[in-house]
Amino acid sequence: MVSRFLCACLLSLSLCFPSWAKPEGINLEGYDYPFPVSFQQLGGFESPFKMALMLVEPQGAPNGKSVVLLHGKNFNGAYWETTAKSLAGRGFRVIIPDQIGFGKSSKPTDYSYTFGQLVSNTREVIRAVGAQKVTVIGHSMGGMLAVHWGLLYPEDIDSLILVNPIGLEDWTEKGVPYRGLNAWYEKELKTTPETIEAYQKDSYYDGKWTPEYARWAELLSAPIGSPDYPRVAKVQALTTAMIMSQPVARKFHILEVPTTLILGERDRTALDKDLAKKEVADKLGRYDLLGSEVVQRLRKGRLIPLEALGHLPHIEDFPRFEKALFEALDLDPTD
Repeated sequence: MVSRFLCACLLSLSLCFPSWAKPEGINLEGYDYPFPVSFQQLGGFESPFKMALMLVEPQGAPNGKSVVLLHGKNFNGAYWETTAKSLAGRGFRVIIPDQIGFGKSSKPTDYSYTFGQLVSNTREVIRAVGAQKVTVIGHSMGGMLAVHWGLLYPEDIDSLILVNPIGLEDWTEKGVPYRGLNAWYEKELKTTPETIEAYQKDSYYDGKWTPEYARWAELLSAPIGSPDYPRVAKVQALTTAMIMSQPVARKFHILEVPTTLILGERDRTALDKDLAKKEVADKLGRYDLLGSEVVQRLRKGRLIPLEALGHLPHIEDFPRFEKALFEALDLDPTD
């Protein structure tokens, strides 16, 4: 039963809920994804879960290769639309899952949210559509997930392409206090469409805001008006705990698969840096510095910096991102 406190929170959120962010349900039931969505049933301790998947077949002559696109924590597979169309146009088969807890997938709160489990789920769904060896492109949390995949099952992967991944540094090790599960949950319950927009505008886009940027903030905001929103808040808290407790920053040197970093250098994303002392916080999330540090530790690594772009280069300036992506894939951009 939802407590009186939670009911009061939800009522206050609904009063400030703007018309552009009409509630769609916690599984985005009223929102049409850019490609047909199928669901893969995954086993659970007590009941099965559903993992949403978009499959985009090659346009024109297939090149025989498959690409998996992994979304970030504040997103879902839909924001890969333009990237998927570009890759399909080059003959790739494109697989776009929503991780358990995100987008149109199930959102259990009694679940083992670990990167290993998310990797296992993703392997299961790509096997279900007949894919074996794949190129993995991961953004933000999806980049961190891609690294865990490469560490656990390097035989699955042709190459990794990490687009402004989180996890290039261990924030707790650098002085960020551990907030804890209850505090993360309470923070998520206080989230509003306005705070989402303010965070993304400041952290992702350097103070700029356009309808295209707003589109993804609106989609993240949509479940807030649902009476089931506390479930989403719990999942967000659990996945934050996953990120903070399973760092990869010290493991890049053992990553065997070829890895390319595509980094918008204006990005300053670092989880919970608001808890750190100012002198610590100011040094966190420096993607303009982290890229060169990490690529030196990679066995087979390269860096493609994108000057003046932020956390979402594939949204902020797709032509520049596409050029970098084709370089990472060793494709001729003029073909």
